[in-house]
Parts: sequence; C-alpha cells; structure tokens
Amino acid sequence: MPSMETLRAFAATVEANDHVGAIERFYAPGASTRENENPPISGRDALAAKERAVLARVASVKTTRIGPLLLDGDHSAIRWRFEFTARDGSVRAMEEVAWQTWRGEELIEEHFFYDPAMMHKVRNSSAAE
Repeated sequence: MPSMETLRAFAATVEANDHVGAIERFYAPGASTRENENPPISGRDALAAKERAVLARVASVKTTRIGPLLLDGDHSAIRWRFEFTARDGSVRAMEEVAWQTWRGEELIEEHFFYDPAMMHKVRNSSAAE
C-alpha cells in the first residue's frame, strides 16, 4: 500500500507535466497500463517510450487533477483533465479516471477510463484566452 505522501508526489509530478518522469519514478519495472478495453502494455521502459511518443506529437500538454486523491489499501483513483495543444495551435481536451493498483510504494497496474470522442473536440487556442 502506498503512503498518501507517495500518491501526492505522484500526482504532483504528473501535474507538473513530467509524465515520463512519473513513470520512471513511480512505476514498478513490470508495471502495465491499459486504456479503456484495449490490451495492456507492460514494462516501465515500454510505457515511458509510449509516453515520449505521445508527447512528441504535440506542442504541449496541460494536466490538471480534478478532485481529491482517493486511496484505499493498494488501490487509488485519480480524475485528470488533459489539454493537448497541437503544433497548429488547436486544442483537444479530455478527462479520464485512472484506477491504480500499487505494491508498496510502486505502481504496478493502471487502467485509464475515458471517452475517446472527447479527443475529437477541437478549439483554437486563441479562443481559450
């Protein structure tokens, strides 16, 4: 079971948009993630590489935690909002819930739940200002 301090540190790292750093620092070597009903991806190195590839496709990402961190034994849940700014200035936003399983202070499994249709909603970044 992770400490609440570990969960707070994890969330702070993600909110600082250090997504790859969060994987490298908090995930176990054999950790896996799964998006909705897609097959899981396993291995911290593979997860970090996938995250790097996602981040390389956009100009920036703004990450915001919505609501409290929920922790019960080896399980935690975090609600996130991500705003992806493309190189052309368009912005796509999505919210997701990350359901996590921990072994001690390491994240071993994470399942993301979100509506993929949210990523199709586009606005120009100048309209957001």
